[in-house]
Amino acid sequence: MIQVVTAKRRQVHYRWRLREIMASRGLFSTTDLAPLLIERGIERSQAQVWRLVTGTPERLSLQVLAALCDILDVTPADLIVTSSALAP
Repeated sequence: MIQVVTAKRRQVHYRWRLREIMASRGLFSTTDLAPLLIERGIERSQAQVWRLVTGTPERLSLQVLAALCDILDVTPADLIVTSSALAP
């Protein structure tokens, strides 16, 4: 008898908390964040900063992530909350 083992797939999810953490630090506008990024060598257009704050990025450079962590005094795990579950 041959037994077939099927691998169970897991779906991973993440939640981007930048806007929430910014608000808890008194930063309520993307124009508040842009100069702080520039101080750390990250130059982005206002539109790019707006998308970073209001959206959920699928790709993010480690340089930008490190700058955000420094600005907000958090770790990557604070900014990106992950979870997983078995796929249906």
